[in-house]
Amino acid sequence: MTPTSLTTIDLIRHGEPVGGRKYRGQIDDPLSEKGWAQMRQAVGNFSAWQHIVSSPLLRCRDFAANLAQLHDIPMSLETRLREVGFGAWEGLTAAEIGATDADLLFNFKRDPIGYRPPGAEPLADFQQRVGSAWDELVTRHERQHILVVCHAGVIRMILAHVLGMPVANAYRIQVGSAALSRIVVERRGTDSLANLVFHDGSLAKKP
Repeated sequence: MTPTSLTTIDLIRHGEPVGGRKYRGQIDDPLSEKGWAQMRQAVGNFSAWQHIVSSPLLRCRDFAANLAQLHDIPMSLETRLREVGFGAWEGLTAAEIGATDADLLFNFKRDPIGYRPPGAEPLADFQQRVGSAWDELVTRHERQHILVVCHAGVIRMILAHVLGMPVANAYRIQVGSAALSRIVVERRGTDSLANLVFHDGSLAKKP
């Protein structure tokens, strides 16, 4: 029987940044006090990671660095895990985007290729850079349990990548602030199987 290796990767979206909810994409706002509280509550006292990987954007990096220092866990940054560039929508709220067309965001989530924001990063490019980062992480951290601190769009691309979903359907996946997802990758020889254990959850113990 071929030996099996298991790699566990937890994904956490950042909490609410300063300035509240908006399509900030690659605008580098830090976490608000509420955002810090959301992320601390999501991880609770859990600390059994061998490595923490973070997007370089402040709303991810600051929490990742704090958590790494608190539990003495090695940490690295991965630029390919930054959020998608939203082009003309950068910095706008949902209300502002929908001011001239109330159906625009609905249509974008339904068809993010056909209703791409002007000047936005092409979805295929976003998928490719996140997918390549994911594949390298799984290989580099084989047999480990790691935490990836990133963005809603990145988590959607990872889920589409590992579950074989059409990337055009990725924005139908809801990803809440500070929400956690866990993927376990089982490898036997050159074959691998990614299993979504839970999504949009928390590691905090229930009373």
